Amino acid sequence: MKVHLIDGTYELFRSHFGQPARIAPDGMPVSAVRGLIQSLLLLLRSPDVTHIAVAFDSEVKSFRNEIFPKYKDGSKTPDDLYQQFTLAERVVGALAITCWPMKEFEADDVLATAAVTYIEDKRVEQVLICSPDKDLSQVVTGNKIVCLDRRKNLVINEDEVKRKFGISPASIPDYLGLMGDSADGIPGIPRWGAKASSRLLARYGYIENIPEDYRLWDVSVRGAASLSMSLEKHRNEASLYKDLATLRMGVPISQSVDELEWRGADHSLFPELCIELGMNNLAKSPNKWLG
Repeated sequence: MKVHLIDGTYELFRSHFGQPARIAPDGMPVSAVRGLIQSLLLLLRSPDVTHIAVAFDSEVKSFRNEIFPKYKDGSKTPDDLYQQFTLAERVVGALAITCWPMKEFEADDVLATAAVTYIEDKRVEQVLICSPDKDLSQVVTGNKIVCLDRRKNLVINEDEVKRKFGISPASIPDYLGLMGDSADGIPGIPRWGAKASSRLLARYGYIENIPEDYRLWDVSVRGAASLSMSLEKHRNEASLYKDLATLRMGVPISQSVDELEWRGADHSLFPELCIELGMNNLAKSPNKWLG
């Protein structure tokens, strides 16, 4: 079997900016939720999609904001999108899909935890994390745990991570710690860009292994002296940024693989919710129903 783990937060953002504005009969904005429904129904029509779960950042702030106050805090999330987060969880529930609404942790943390947990089940052939988020690349393992960019129909396995970033999946947190990640509010180390970060980490693996004296570097990097000076000045920050980019693999998950099996949408909840949202045309869209 294959297990599909969905980054619900990404799906909501993608739908919000890719769908025409829509308002429910009660005045609630619902364009992102409509896109989410359509995206999930399309995925569920695939014959190899049998076991599925969706994770959301129910609280935009997480423990990372306590470590680093400048970490993403949701202040850039449009109000009309933020209002749909709770509604999105209702949608997933009405479709009878396992839902993980995150508060202390982030959606990426539970997706990573789930991936490394479920792949241990010998019946699981592959875990597909449905997200293009580069943070999740650190969990990729051979062809067993992969990321799936559904928009591009691209499977990102370990070879693809190495081709794309020039480093192994294990070095992704170090890569983001050095060059930064604007999407998450991680500033990175001055002067360190993608090329230098990739080249040094391809050789040394982790920030901690990069020699303090650039003259000991046995790879050629443009501007090595200034890069080294910047890193030595900001070693503590680099360690902090790496920690922020490192996904936690110990998020409590109560569901077994078997409990992720999708048996169909709820006969009463899903149609009623569609009508409530002014999406009557989607009320009978699921290709399978409970019972």
